[in-house]
Formats: sequence, structure tokens, C-alpha cells
Amino acid sequence: MIFNFEHGALPGSLELAYLGDSLYDLYVREHLIVRGGKVRALHRQAISLVCAHAQSEALGRVLDMLTEAEADVVRRARNAHQSPPKNADPGEYHRATALEALVGWLYVTGQRERMNEILAAALPFEPQPKEP
Repeated sequence: MIFNFEHGALPGSLELAYLGDSLYDLYVREHLIVRGGKVRALHRQAISLVCAHAQSEALGRVLDMLTEAEADVVRRARNAHQSPPKNADPGEYHRATALEALVGWLYVTGQRERMNEILAAALPFEPQPKEP
């Protein structure tokens, strides 16, 4: 998909997070499918990896590898005004939103390879052996 934003302006942090949430979920589910298993177990694994707690931890795994521009996206999204669900830790929720916004930003700016690199580092998947 090609994004054509008026005057070159990108969506706001929460809109980027909205998109990034779906991309993150898709990435997780693709990797779980490759590993195989029953759908019920795959679903449970996916839920455990896309919750605010897990995404907050995932952000922590990639912070050191971010460029200045990426760190700015994370900072803006983490500080965006939002109301976390009552059952969520506000700090974790804001960090999860920041990760999702980063994923959304990389996607809309056409940096798909970088997005995959960050997602690979963020998620606790063991590397799959390469086909000969």
C-alpha cells in the first residue's frame, strides 16, 4: 500500500500505533504458524506476545538499536495522551503504544526491511534454521 499524506504529514502517534498494533499481531501470528502447532495453542501464544506487558518488554529489547528518528517516534508515542484500560499498567501500556507506533511509522515510511529487523529483535523467537 502506498500512503499519500497531505503536505507530507504523517499520521499522529496514536494512529501509527493503531496500524502498528495490527502489523505486530500479524508478524507474531506468521511466526507462530511457521513453528506449527494446534490453533488453540497458537492463539494462546499470540495473546501472550501481543499484550501490553509483552510489548513493553519487547520495546526494552530494541531501544539500544534505534536510530535517533526511531527513538523520537517512540518518545512521542510513549508521551501521547491516552487512557489505558483499567486492568493495564499505565507505564506498560504507554511503552506498548510506543512500540506499536514505531512499527506503524516504519511501515508507512516504507522501511519494511528495518521494521522486520526490529520485530525480529523485539520478539523472543528463536531463529529458524535456513533452508539449504
